[in-house]
Amino acid sequence: MRNRQLARVKFKRQFPVGSYILDFYSPEYRLGIEADGGQHYNDEGKKRDGIRTKELAKLGIRILRFSDREILRNIEGVAEIIQKAIKKNMTPSPISSPPGGEEN
Repeated sequence: MRNRQLARVKFKRQFPVGSYILDFYSPEYRLGIEADGGQHYNDEGKKRDGIRTKELAKLGIRILRFSDREILRNIEGVAEIIQKAIKKNMTPSPISSPPGGEEN
């Protein structure tokens, strides 16, 4: 996801949004990518992630979640899903950064 290698879209790593930190974030497309470890798949983790996703959606940010295992075993499939999400929202956002985010 570095250096615009994925669909020529810039992603920022460890991007702060309010009280959350997104693993990867494209301000241009308001798209967050989360790489989830095992703690995200128990009941409490699923509940926290659901709340987090809803709160970010209120700010106009769409979140895509992938398991660490999925990323390691099927990076091409993960990249394809991300590219499809970008193509679906081809018009960049006029407001590129959510409140609390810093531009790098």
